[in-house]
Amino acid sequence: MNEFLLLSRGEARDTGRARQIILANAFESLIGALYLDGGYDVAKEFIGTQLFHKTDDVVTKRLWQDPKSRFQELAQEKAGITPRYEVVSQSGPDHDKTFVTGVYLDREQVAKGEGRSKQEAEQAAAENALKAKGW
Repeated sequence: MNEFLLLSRGEARDTGRARQIILANAFESLIGALYLDGGYDVAKEFIGTQLFHKTDDVVTKRLWQDPKSRFQELAQEKAGITPRYEVVSQSGPDHDKTFVTGVYLDREQVAKGEGRSKQEAEQAAAENALKAKGW
């Protein structure tokens, strides 16, 4: 599906969470179009062949949960602390900024993450923090 989407230059360069959201929305739209065009049985068959075989992997790896949510859950469970995020630096022109965000447990900077938006940088920081903590 990725190869058939018409994206802006910025979106086309992005390979992070934003791209995953775009792909998920496009997939959902395709299912809706199949339902409207072919009915329930056509949509059900498509979902069955394209999605059901991936559910074990989704559950095992907790892929429904983004890294920021997962890190918050584990930080509260294991350390009793809610993570806090701070922009450490930003660079580039307004239309093409890059953000570096640190994630902290109390005063300890656990990890940093980089992204084209603050939210993407926070997700990357949380993902790096999960690895750094071995969670």
